[in-house]
Amino acid sequence: MIRDIAKTAARCSDTLVQDAVGAIALGVIFVVSLHMPAFF
Repeated sequence: MIRDIAKTAARCSDTLVQDAVGAIALGVIFVVSLHMPAFF
Protein backbone atom coordinates (compact mmCIF):
# COMPACT_ATOMS: atom_id res chain seq x y z
CA MET A 1 0.00 0.00 0.00
CA ILE A 2 2.88 2.37 0.73
CA ARG A 3 4.25 1.64 -2.74
CA ASP A 4 0.90 2.46 -4.31
CA ILE A 5 0.78 5.80 -2.51
CA ALA A 6 4.36 6.56 -3.53
CA LYS A 7 3.62 5.69 -7.18
CA THR A 8 0.51 7.84 -7.18
CA ALA A 9 2.37 10.76 -5.61
CA ALA A 10 5.17 10.43 -8.17
CA ARG A 11 2.72 10.36 -11.08
CA CYS A 12 0.73 13.43 -10.12
CA SER A 13 3.18 15.43 -8.06
CA ASP A 14 2.37 18.66 -9.93
CA THR A 15 -1.33 18.55 -9.20
CA LEU A 16 -0.75 17.17 -5.71
CA VAL A 17 0.95 20.40 -4.66
CA GLN A 18 -1.81 22.49 -6.24
CA ASP A 19 -4.47 20.41 -4.51
CA ALA A 20 -2.71 20.80 -1.16
CA VAL A 21 -2.47 24.57 -1.59
CA GLY A 22 -6.15 24.70 -2.52
CA ALA A 23 -7.15 22.65 0.51
CA ILE A 24 -5.11 24.90 2.81
CA ALA A 25 -6.68 27.99 1.24
CA LEU A 26 -10.17 26.58 1.77
CA GLY A 27 -9.31 25.83 5.40
CA VAL A 28 -8.06 29.38 5.96
CA ILE A 29 -11.17 30.86 4.34
CA PHE A 30 -13.37 28.64 6.51
CA VAL A 31 -11.62 29.59 9.76
CA VAL A 32 -11.58 33.30 8.92
CA SER A 33 -15.25 33.28 7.97
CA LEU A 34 -16.14 31.61 11.26
CA HIS A 35 -14.25 34.26 13.22
CA MET A 36 -15.69 37.23 11.29
CA PRO A 37 -18.69 37.75 13.63
CA ALA A 38 -16.28 38.28 16.53
CA PHE A 39 -14.83 41.34 14.78
CA PHE A 40 -18.19 43.10 14.39
